[in-house]
Amino acid sequence: MNKTELLETIENGENSRVEFKRDDAHPDSLAKEMAALLNLEGGAILLGVEDDGRISGITRSREEAERWVMNLARHNLQPELIPVWSSVAMDDGKVVGIVELPADSPGKPYKARRGGAWITYVRVGSTSREATREEEGRLYQAARLVRYDIKPVPDTGFDSLDINRLENYFRDIIKRQVPDRADTEGWQLLLLNTDLLAALDATIYASVAGLLLFGQNPNRRLPQAGVTAVVFPETKKDYNTVDEERIRGPLVSLFSKHGRAVERGVIDRTVEFVARNMGTVAWLEGARRRRKKALPLDAVREAVVNAVAHRDYAREGTDIEVSLYRDRLEVISPGRLPNGVTVEKMKEGVVRVARNELLKEILRDYGYVEHYGMGVRNRIIQSMKAHNSTEPDLVEEEDRFIVRLWKAPKPK
Repeated sequence: MNKTELLETIENGENSRVEFKRDDAHPDSLAKEMAALLNLEGGAILLGVEDDGRISGITRSREEAERWVMNLARHNLQPELIPVWSSVAMDDGKVVGIVELPADSPGKPYKARRGGAWITYVRVGSTSREATREEEGRLYQAARLVRYDIKPVPDTGFDSLDINRLENYFRDIIKRQVPDRADTEGWQLLLLNTDLLAALDATIYASVAGLLLFGQNPNRRLPQAGVTAVVFPETKKDYNTVDEERIRGPLVSLFSKHGRAVERGVIDRTVEFVARNMGTVAWLEGARRRRKKALPLDAVREAVVNAVAHRDYAREGTDIEVSLYRDRLEVISPGRLPNGVTVEKMKEGVVRVARNELLKEILRDYGYVEHYGMGVRNRIIQSMKAHNSTEPDLVEEEDRFIVRLWKAPKPK
């Protein structure tokens, strides 16, 4: 960061990636800010800058300040980290120390020393605070240290799963032998071995993935496992809607032996909702009027599947949102992208990380998920370009991920 960039950063003020700090701050205070930034998306701490943006400068030499920061990052952070250190001298001789923290550090969740304890901190806007239990759990999940989709769901069991869908999956989709329906012990062993059931303290429960995919009533214990689909008449949300539906039930459809869906799941019902409401676009080709669907169904399906497969199911009470407007479709998935995944990697088709690994693998067995992580590039970006020459918006916000598909090129 050069002097011009530094002054511009200070002018913009503190935010989710920038913290101002005096260099005589308590080590626990600086470690807290470092941990919080690392647990979000990295950023920079500017030493020698007051909260109001006034440059007061560091009070020790550059070398001493660097040693202090490196020693703190080693002894007051868990796991320890080596940040990038630099410093910039102002025209009046005051020096600002810059502590840069990487966005893709693999050590999440980071903890900072507070007295004799180690505390997980998170960044919310320009403020760092102690993480809630739910937030800390999501950090472990994002770091792939905890598999949320194979966790047991309280007050469920083998009877919570739909035997018709289970038989359909094992016998017809992946072509393997299944126990007789009356063989409960055989079914439980099969489902435990495939993580669709989970054992805890000698009690057998349905796993999160088992309930999502094959549950008789998934939303009874996982109320966040659904889609809220709405059609708005104009380009903004409105109380007046054209159509709306809360889509509940198992994620996957029940198929016949010939591959025909006989009972549709959440994914297919959501795509059908969009298909019947998206409208058409028309144009003249010579003297003839041509018409086609406003959006390519391949892109719609991929956006819905990605939301279902990769959303953060630890965020309770929050549906996937599918909103159709006059000019676009928005699919909003709760939770940030999994650790190490970026929008740029998604566009290039080099994503191999999944938040919900079991969920993704079974959706792949059904053909919902494309191999090799190429779905966004092939089925969304290329489909949209071929359909109407538009570039979809892929937007990561603080606690959600948005896919936005445009019905026509935006006016210049």
